[in-house]
Amino acid sequence: MNERRVVITGMGVISCIGNNVHEFWDSLVSGRSGIGPVTRFDVSRYRTMIAGEVKNFSIANYMSEKEARRLDMFCHYAIAAADESIKNAGITQKLDGIDSQRVGVLTSSGIGGMQTFEQQCAVLMNRGPDKSSPLLIPMLIGDMASGSISMRYGAKGPNFGIVSACASACHSIGESLWIIKRGDADIMITGGAEATISPIGFAGFCSMRAMSERNNDPTKASRPFDSQRDGFVMSEGSGILVLEELEHARKRGANIIAELVGYGATGDAYHITSPAPDGAGAASAIRMALKHANLKPEDVDYINAHGTSTPLNDKFETAAIKSVFGAHAYKMNISSTKGMTGHALGAAGGLETIVCSLAIKNGIVPPTINYENPDPDCDLNYTPNKAVERKINTAVNINLGFGGHNAVLVLRSFKS
Repeated sequence: MNERRVVITGMGVISCIGNNVHEFWDSLVSGRSGIGPVTRFDVSRYRTMIAGEVKNFSIANYMSEKEARRLDMFCHYAIAAADESIKNAGITQKLDGIDSQRVGVLTSSGIGGMQTFEQQCAVLMNRGPDKSSPLLIPMLIGDMASGSISMRYGAKGPNFGIVSACASACHSIGESLWIIKRGDADIMITGGAEATISPIGFAGFCSMRAMSERNNDPTKASRPFDSQRDGFVMSEGSGILVLEELEHARKRGANIIAELVGYGATGDAYHITSPAPDGAGAASAIRMALKHANLKPEDVDYINAHGTSTPLNDKFETAAIKSVFGAHAYKMNISSTKGMTGHALGAAGGLETIVCSLAIKNGIVPPTINYENPDPDCDLNYTPNKAVERKINTAVNINLGFGGHNAVLVLRSFKS
């Protein structure tokens, strides 16, 4: 099984800092934040009033109004990012010349159609059950991003979704790696999508006191690893990748961006929201991913950390990195791009795997912005405030989720 190598041949992005890969990367390298005041609903009674909203997006560029009404916004984002990733991979929308039975889709969402659920609850309460939409269930279930993408392109291979909170997209990419390696598909369209900037989404996270309350300074609110961090900033969007078996990619002359070589998935078995003390579960996932990649800790050049800007995550994630990498932890570059993108929840792993791919391709480590006040518990090189040029052969992406879900991917520069 391990003889089948898996490469990344396409990427697509919808995010608060850009609605394509070029805009996204330009914003990251420039250290530009996409966080601002919430504009979609009245937040005057909420503790948190800021978010990373997607801007200048129109689903009319991708489908008819009738089609769009049948899908929640998270599916809109997924389809838009998938369209870019397919085009980026040099594949036609009709999969011309490719066996559709060998193309799968594993695109996930941590929460699914929250906006549809919220709207239809209001219909039920105010107008009665007979006025509920017949599309309520298919619009809210999290697997509909995968289903919609597969129907759009006629992809008939493995098709499902994974729900593991903020690790959903990272798990999806990792499981897609194994699907290709074991020979069940030659191409997987994979990643995540999320659209939870809504009254009920905000109410839940505000009640947990999980989000930043730095409302008067939105672009400074998400500050991973900084001692003054006070919570994450919710964002939304989608990050979709095309994974492909190497020989299949070569035969059709595909552009190879990077190689996906390792994946680790573990559970904390500790708490529904808090990570395990000292990051034990995350450390175990990193070790597993490196083992599958047949790499040593000192082979890693860059880590895109989960780095949520919450007090516990950043402290324990740092501890996890130290426990795995030892002295080498201080020689690597680490960054959390959530300072710019906010936390896109179930889409984060897709966006951040794309960050790792672009960092390898371009030899640039994007910064951790708003790192101004050192924290003695977070004392590694987080690439503070400015991007750094560095040759990157190996990058690691870490994503962690409520429920103790840990997912880690290892990417390498492609060598024939």
